[in-house]
Amino acid sequence: MSEINVYNTLSAQKEPLIPKEPGKIGMYCCGPTTYNFIHLGNARPLVVFDTIRRYLAYRGYKVTYIQNFTDVDDKIINRAKEEGQAPQALANHYIEEYFKDADALNVCRATVHPTVSGHMTEIIEFVKALIDKGMAYEIDGDVYYAVSKFKEYGKLSKRNREDLLDGARVGVDERKKEAADFALWKKAKPGEPFWESPWGQGRPGWHIECSAMSHKYLGESFDIHGGGFDLIFPHHENEIAQSEGRFDRPMAKYWMHNGFITVNQEKMSKSLGNFFMLRDILAKFPAEVIRFYLLSVHYRSPLDFDDQKLEAAAKGLDRLKTAVRLAKERLGRQGSEAAASTEIGQPFMEELAKTKKQFEDAMDDDFNTALAIAVLFDAARLLNSWVSDPASVAFAAIAAGAVQLEELAEVLGLGLAEDIAGAEEDPALSQALKGLLLDLGGHEAAGIETLMEQLLELRESARKSKDFATSDRIRDGLKGLGILIEDTAQGPRWRRG
Repeated sequence: MSEINVYNTLSAQKEPLIPKEPGKIGMYCCGPTTYNFIHLGNARPLVVFDTIRRYLAYRGYKVTYIQNFTDVDDKIINRAKEEGQAPQALANHYIEEYFKDADALNVCRATVHPTVSGHMTEIIEFVKALIDKGMAYEIDGDVYYAVSKFKEYGKLSKRNREDLLDGARVGVDERKKEAADFALWKKAKPGEPFWESPWGQGRPGWHIECSAMSHKYLGESFDIHGGGFDLIFPHHENEIAQSEGRFDRPMAKYWMHNGFITVNQEKMSKSLGNFFMLRDILAKFPAEVIRFYLLSVHYRSPLDFDDQKLEAAAKGLDRLKTAVRLAKERLGRQGSEAAASTEIGQPFMEELAKTKKQFEDAMDDDFNTALAIAVLFDAARLLNSWVSDPASVAFAAIAAGAVQLEELAEVLGLGLAEDIAGAEEDPALSQALKGLLLDLGGHEAAGIETLMEQLLELRESARKSKDFATSDRIRDGLKGLGILIEDTAQGPRWRRG
């Protein structure tokens, strides 16, 4: 199998994916600020990096995937004032709404979804360490990062450091030593939420949260940091300054960024009035169609939005589903003759292997989902040709072709079966199970029953090899989802607690 190549924003070129620890990937992706429903621009990185995570798991990596929620922020405070409620209550409400939209898009739960409010101890410790090291300074309860102390500032965004120091507007405060210095800790204003700190009552700046939380869950240095193109500067640039300023080692080896959503070739923005909430789009189009549309263009390219493109995506997805349905109908008509046919001729095997390799080659080339989807269409056409040939008796080949098409589509988070057993009864549980299975390096499937079978098999395998840490993690992870495992003489069973 070929190596995976990743476009690294830091080096501005594709590089072979060589993880810090063989067989494992640590991945951090910036999540939304929870003051409203997520918009289409939020949805793109959710789907993109979920798909990358899925493919890495498909390739056998054990992925630890962290995606945060910014639940302490000026936007949350201002929105809460407008609505007459507590900021944390508002933030918690939109975290719940986020999961509804993410589940609809078939985005698996992260290994951990940390929040700013839940990590104040780590954030304060991080700020204090930067002050102690001379990388930050305090002025009357506010703490700023001294950009001039970090000599590589600007290396991610390719911005000239001297120009930034000479006059960048990163928050107007005449007390700062340099214009480019940015806030790590903000002194509380009257009526605002606050936390106690060595510098008085206050709350974190925007950037410090991701440095603190990625450090807690992935360590001083990890493999992949992802987010939207708009986060390169200042957010990710400042994360690098904070983390590398503290630990003197690379924060992340690979920095990955998805392109903008555009509307009529213009960047989607509130100021232009072309801003679309995902919830509104979900009211018009199925979530699976939106996911298909978001993956139809390479993740680094701009993606133009309009209803016609979503309608085209719906037709494309239906073509793939139809190929699977017709194959199953053909097999069903053949009855016992098809069931008894297990021999797949060499030409059919070669075609199946070729399709799989083309799909993997596309994904290995910087996760080119657009090309991978084109391969799925080629596979569907091939399957249709087998199904429509009245002289064909390659029933096993038809069955194998349908299964492979479904499995490759599922790597992209696209379900092609028109009736997936168990998936509808509890989508949130299904997504959480998928996330747990991906964390363990397994190949996830669509239905809850299938997912549970795979998880129990993983647990039994771990127990037999005396890997009790993994066995306990599976048991405890399922317990946290309300699922109990019972070890019986006939083998393990599961039930909802």
